[in-house]
Amino acid sequence: MSIVMANGLQLAYEIHGDNGGRPLLLIGGLGQQRAGWHPDLLVALARRGYRVIVFDNRDVGESTHLDALGQPDLAAILAGRFEHAPYTLADLAEDALGLLDALRIESAHLVGQSMGGMIAQVAALRQPGRVRSLTSLMSHPGDHRVQPRPEALGLFMRPAPESLEESLLAAQEAQRVLGSPEFPSDEAWLAQRTRIYWERRSDPNGLLRQAAALLSAPDRTADLATLTTPTLVVHGGADPLVPVLGGRLTAAAIPAAELFEIDGMGHDLPRPVWDRLLDKLEDVVDRGEAGRASLAAAS
Repeated sequence: MSIVMANGLQLAYEIHGDNGGRPLLLIGGLGQQRAGWHPDLLVALARRGYRVIVFDNRDVGESTHLDALGQPDLAAILAGRFEHAPYTLADLAEDALGLLDALRIESAHLVGQSMGGMIAQVAALRQPGRVRSLTSLMSHPGDHRVQPRPEALGLFMRPAPESLEESLLAAQEAQRVLGSPEFPSDEAWLAQRTRIYWERRSDPNGLLRQAAALLSAPDRTADLATLTTPTLVVHGGADPLVPVLGGRLTAAAIPAAELFEIDGMGHDLPRPVWDRLLDKLEDVVDRGEAGRASLAAAS
């Protein structure tokens, strides 16, 4: 693990794969630490020739926690008073781009999961020249018709765990509700990830501040229609937190997007889908590299 200053914050990150590999920045979702990416998936990506960068967003893990901002007023934000959000998705996108700056990476392929997909979308809109390709996993374009199912929403209504044991039980329940009904879950990794999250600082208020950024974000549909970045949109047909409508709306909004729906997948990335997912990722990365080569030749 290393720390860099980016966008005025300390961001904790790791790099997997050869320095000469195609740069691939993975952006985590709500409350997701860099340990939320399965280590075997990172190995598989590195073997395919990527230089894989994972990091903790602000307010999670070993990156800066903005404790002075306190607990946001989510009720006010849900009522439309977005000025109560401590920061925005655009701020989170600038963190990710600032990490690339700190690592002296001019441009990269971006893969964002859930809220991370939204952050990646915003980054591509703000600085399209720095995003070689965009992969949006289990995300949506900010269209408020995309709503979680009641059982998924209920997970966020529960008190925050106060011990590792409570955290393990909460993670098991979240996996039961959000996981892929037609694929086995990796219970050993789930427990390991939960322990790492706890040891690297579980921060309920930090998660709420991230949620405030998500809830206060405007609909990006019209802006995404201007995006020419090669894009892959991946969504599970059984996702209860961000129903598959979110992926379909994202793909419909972006002219250069390909939609890849996976039957039986929930709000996670089960091992049996990895090979298909990485094949699709390779396709969109190749498109991004070809477009970059064309621009270089034209200049």
